[in-house]
Amino acid sequence: MTPETPLEIEPTDVSALLKSPGERTFRLIDCREESEWQLCRLPHAQLVPLSRFGELAPQVFADTQEHIIIYCHHGMRSMRATQFLRQLGIARAQSMRGGIDAWSDEIDPSTPRY
Repeated sequence: MTPETPLEIEPTDVSALLKSPGERTFRLIDCREESEWQLCRLPHAQLVPLSRFGELAPQVFADTQEHIIIYCHHGMRSMRATQFLRQLGIARAQSMRGGIDAWSDEIDPSTPRY
């Protein structure tokens, strides 16, 4: 990753990163609410609801060098979360374009849509 990490990342790129062998070099964050998390989620994701981002950020996102990929339902909340983390100095935070809905459409049709 260069210092100019794009704000958004494509679902296909996230899928490739998840499938790449070896140590995972990023953390996947689901910023939807608990009820949405119960419906469906991506493999290896950690739930940090956007409604609690400000409260949880200091503990959950302490490493400003970490590559963090955030997703939500359609990509709007994850973009807000990404911009929030960027303001905290986490330059490698990214929002997954289109959210879990795009994931279901482009990567894994077995992921429930709602």
